[in-house]
Amino acid sequence: MAKLERTLNGSFDQILHRIESGIMGGSISASLEAKSDFSQAGARCAVRVFERYSYMGNNRVSLSVTLFQAGDGPVYLSAIASGGSQAVFFKINTFGEEAFLDKLREIL
Repeated sequence: MAKLERTLNGSFDQILHRIESGIMGGSISASLEAKSDFSQAGARCAVRVFERYSYMGNNRVSLSVTLFQAGDGPVYLSAIASGGSQAVFFKINTFGEEAFLDKLREIL
């Protein structure tokens, strides 16, 4: 499992759109598996779960992205990639997870 956390400034909607279009346009095997949006009392939260094929690991990896903003404050991002290992009892070959997060770093 690989994780990326950032505090971002800018429009919540523009950041979310940039992430969605960047991930989906960054790999022919990328898919948006699920999404969820919440808002209450001026706070917003968006969760996106992407998946793509990892040639390096010969498997599929997922990327969960959560954006949160309270009022007009900064946008908080938490992204966690998972699924890049083929071992049964321990993690090996996590290249796919890191590569998925690297794509998100480029987008940001």
